[in-house]
Amino acid sequence: MAVAEQQPQALEKFTPYQPEPNEEYMNDQQLAHFRNILLAWKRELMEEVDRTVQHLQEEANNYADPADRATQEEGFNLELRTRDRERKLLKKINETIERIDEDDYGFCEACGVEIGIRRLEARPTATLCVDCKTLSELKEKQLGS
Repeated sequence: MAVAEQQPQALEKFTPYQPEPNEEYMNDQQLAHFRNILLAWKRELMEEVDRTVQHLQEEANNYADPADRATQEEGFNLELRTRDRERKLLKKINETIERIDEDDYGFCEACGVEIGIRRLEARPTATLCVDCKTLSELKEKQLGS
């Protein structure tokens, strides 16, 4: 089951792209727009990593009480699991930036149609159009049941 992710600040602060009439899809301006979103998101995640390392170093106490020690360890474990998910997300962000560099961004990996600017603004690492993603989720649900 997918875990709902909190919307990163990098995706909340950007100005939505307004294409001109008859503007070519995934032109240089659009690619730059998405590159900026991805780089801001990546920077935000890296800052979280730095804060976690600092927090773990500063807060590491050797409590005498086993309950206090267990509570601290559970908090650290939760934080580290979160960072692990973010590490995987950083990998997806880097792969997406590579797709932009290779001029292969914004098109569905399954059917080749345009994913769409608004969908990509909502989920910049998307690799499938809405229809193919829906179909993929239905297949996954059927196989998982």
